[in-house]
Amino acid sequence: MKKLFPLTHPKIQPARLVDSIRAEMNKYIKRERNKKLPDGVDFWDFDCKVGGSMETATDTHVSTLSKAIGDILNAGNESVYLEIKSKPVKRTKKPSA
Repeated sequence: MKKLFPLTHPKIQPARLVDSIRAEMNKYIKRERNKKLPDGVDFWDFDCKVGGSMETATDTHVSTLSKAIGDILNAGNESVYLEIKSKPVKRTKKPSA
């Protein structure tokens, strides 16, 4: 999913627009996680980028996407660029200390 969301609307408050962006993001992640996994793979992982525009987007962990979107709103940007790509991943053991 690659999408540029506007944060300005004549009738809708920016905070409500952010809520709808978060809902759409969560809906997409849930849909991707429910897809059938290929053989030999344990789970779906996500490569995420978020920023005010495509050029300023930075890599973000999926667990911090919601906070990053809120930070973009607080920074005064007029739009949010969101990119989420799913990839199949096999679990690895943690290295012992």
